[in-house]
This record gives sequence, structure tokens and C-alpha cells, in this order.
Amino acid sequence: MALWLLLVLLLVGGAALYGAWRVLWQPNVAQSPYGPAYLYIRTGASYEAVRDSLRRQELLLDPTTFEWLAARRNYTRQVKPGRYRLEVGLSNAKLLDMLLTGRQDTVAFTLDAFKYKPQLTRQISRQLEADSLELRRLLQDNAFLQRRYQLDTTTILTLFLPGSYRLFWNTSARTFLDSAAATHRRFWTPLRRQRADSLGLSPTEVHVLASIVQRETAKKEDKPIIAGVYLNRLRRGMRLQADPTLLWAIGNFGVKRVLNRDKLVDSPYNTYKNKGLPPGPITSANRQSLNAVLQPAAHRYLFFCARPDFSGFSDFAETYADHKRNARRYQRTLDSLGVKR
Repeated sequence: MALWLLLVLLLVGGAALYGAWRVLWQPNVAQSPYGPAYLYIRTGASYEAVRDSLRRQELLLDPTTFEWLAARRNYTRQVKPGRYRLEVGLSNAKLLDMLLTGRQDTVAFTLDAFKYKPQLTRQISRQLEADSLELRRLLQDNAFLQRRYQLDTTTILTLFLPGSYRLFWNTSARTFLDSAAATHRRFWTPLRRQRADSLGLSPTEVHVLASIVQRETAKKEDKPIIAGVYLNRLRRGMRLQADPTLLWAIGNFGVKRVLNRDKLVDSPYNTYKNKGLPPGPITSANRQSLNAVLQPAAHRYLFFCARPDFSGFSDFAETYADHKRNARRYQRTLDSLGVKR
């Protein structure tokens, strides 16, 4: 009799241990044909929203055991937002440890160059939880921008360096701006600031000029030469006469041919009418363009024109007469192709 009782107790105990192991440690994250799955938990989300997301996306093999353990570990009242990477074979205990501690994965993304603020907010809202309306509001809050970044609504585009970023998915609009500012500060080393000073430019002015250079050419070899042209013109008190600033002023970067009537537009960005740099950048300048301005080619060129072979390179000239000859060759090519605008 005692032996039977012992056997029963062993069976019951074994079943209990197996049940506990199954709830706690048995792999419960489902296999995905696309690699690791991600659980997105929005800021302010309830436990019910998390539970429904896990079930709807079929991320767990047995949702019931997870929900039972979540209730007993009080996760139902400790939901933390974020983007969580769910590796195949993760147990309920390990999954809850990750969710309870907020041990989320980061998002790696590339910030592309942009010309207008709405293009920035669209990029960020596709990558992060950051509220696009809040980001748009902050970008238009002149007092906030001046107080926090010493920039205004016109120059704020100089804060953003295109390139790779890695942030938490639930990064807020304000935190994203602070992160961009930190990247900006790391770029502006004492040596770069010294170079800007030697050119008679502030960091913001370097960004503005670099944005023009960037719109003029994608050719790495030509960027320092074009930067040198514009710096030569600034030193002589000449107008920049930069076509990209004109296209920004008329709101049409798709134009292939600038017409004389375009040069009459009334805008502070019309560098055919106004001397000096425009009040703000016409695109977010990348590191290559910024470095081209900070390390311009030394020469006496005052003019340049796109080559008629459409290679993307430019022909440079010291005199207006030589420049006119270069310009006529390019214009004749456009005429032969029937390009009117």
C-alpha cells in the first residue's frame, strides 16, 4: 500500500514539475519563415493590447500558458512600450523577463537627405513611433528651437545629418531631435570648427553652402571645386547665382532648364537677386558635402556649368567669356534634345 502511495505521489509530483517546466521554460515563440519576429508595443498600450497582438500575429505556440504566467508575475500592470525581438524557441519566463525589464531591440535606419520638413516627418514616422504631428509642431516652434538648439525654423534643417541612425522604436519626437543634435555635435569637432572659422563661416553657414553644393552635383570629385567657386564669389562680394536656390524658391526641383523669368522670383533664396548665402539650407547636407566646403579646392574659378555629355561633371571657368562658351555648348545640347524646361 505504501509503495502504491509513493508511486502516486511521484507521478503527481512529476506531472506538477512537468507542468511548471512547460509553463516556464518550454520554448513558446513560434517559428517564422521570415526570421525573428517583432512585437511592437505602443506607448500607453494596455496588457490586453499586448495579449491581442501576440494572438493576432500568432507569435506564440501556446498563448494560454504565457497569459497565465503573465498574470502571476504582474506583467498585466507593468507593460513597457518598445520593439521587442522574439527569437524562435524563447520560453515564457525569458519572454516575460524581457518585457518586464523593457529590454527592447533598437531600430537601425538611414535618414535620407530631405528638402522640406514634411519629408523629414514622413521618414521618421515610418521608422519610429514618434508622433509626426508632435515632430511637425516642434519644428515650427521657434522659441523651443532657439532655446534648445540655438537654431530657428529656417535653419533647423542644419541639425540633421543624413546617414545611419540606431534608436529605440518608441523614441519620442523630442528625443529624436535631441539624438539628431547629439550626432550634429559629434560631427562638429574642434578641428572642423577651426576650419569653418578660417573660411569666415559659422557651422550653420557651412551647412547652408554645403546644401547648395550637394544639389549642384553628386560627383565627389567636383564637390570641393564647386565649393571653392562659391567661396571665391563670396569673397569678392559677387552673387552666388546658384540655380538650386532658385529652384527651391520656385518650389520645383524637377526643372532641367532655368529660365530668365525664374530669376525674377521674389524670395530670399533667389541668389540671382540677393547677395550672400540664403537664410537656410535647401536640403539636409551630408558629410561628404560638408567636408567639401570645409576643405575646398584652391583655384581661381568663378563659374561652372554642367557638361553637355550629361556625365554629372562640370566645366569650370575663371572668366565670364569662357563660362559663356561652356554654357552655350550645354544649352545647344538641351536644344537638340528638345528640353525646354
